[in-house]
Amino acid sequence: MAIRRRTVNIVIFALLLLGAVFMIAPLLWMFTTSVKDRLDVFALPPKWIPNPFHFEKYREIWEKGPLLSGIKNSFIVAISVTVVGTLTSSLAAFAFSKLRFRFRDPIFLLLIATLMIPYPSIMIPQFMMFSKIGWVDTLLPLIVPGLFGNVVMIFFLKQYLSSIPIALIEAAKIDGSSYFGIYSRIIFPLIKPAVAAQLILWFMAIWNDFLAPVIYLNSPEKMTLQLVINNYNATYAIQTDYPLIMAASVVSLVPMLVVFLIFQRQIIESVAISGVKG
Repeated sequence: MAIRRRTVNIVIFALLLLGAVFMIAPLLWMFTTSVKDRLDVFALPPKWIPNPFHFEKYREIWEKGPLLSGIKNSFIVAISVTVVGTLTSSLAAFAFSKLRFRFRDPIFLLLIATLMIPYPSIMIPQFMMFSKIGWVDTLLPLIVPGLFGNVVMIFFLKQYLSSIPIALIEAAKIDGSSYFGIYSRIIFPLIKPAVAAQLILWFMAIWNDFLAPVIYLNSPEKMTLQLVINNYNATYAIQTDYPLIMAASVVSLVPMLVVFLIFQRQIIESVAISGVKG
């Protein structure tokens, strides 16, 4: 049994190591390409470690396009949506989980059913609506819908709240606490780990979003970071200036990498919590 267990562990470790190589190799290639000379990009055999390193592309990317404004716009959208949207999502989860009101369950099922609606089916009507009120080429279409919450987060937090006894809520009501007081003093402190994990994942999704910005944004100064990177690709790929494109891509990756390294414990906990609570 010990030999079999050791063999199984070795096989699993080898498979995980192989998967890690396939996931890390593109990132490593992206960074090494950003510090290569343009001719070295097409060298055969490929050079994983360039000699010498060329870091001038990291200076050029700030001159070739509105990279700084793209970073600023992405932060504006991601922070405003995740902060306000997390508040509204947690309030909705509290209401659906612990409050009793008419048609609560049908409304929640209708809300969950919206997950089955593909975004392309509502893309054109939504664009026409925002166009009529003059929101096209502004950040408002990217911000305002998210302020009302995220269905996935509502569902996740509702499942998490199911483990909190209703007697705790009833006791707080007997003591004279309002519903918002119950939420702020009892519910939110209890669900804070789950909220933190979902907020981080939502922030990463908004930061990497490309489809919605490409629909609504036209002006270079209004573009988010992903659109700026796409313009770099469209402009400089023809000139085979791949080191410049990869340098911009590395810059766009750094914030997400920092967020993951700082909050990786919360992200892993969210996966564990969803498995237990679900």
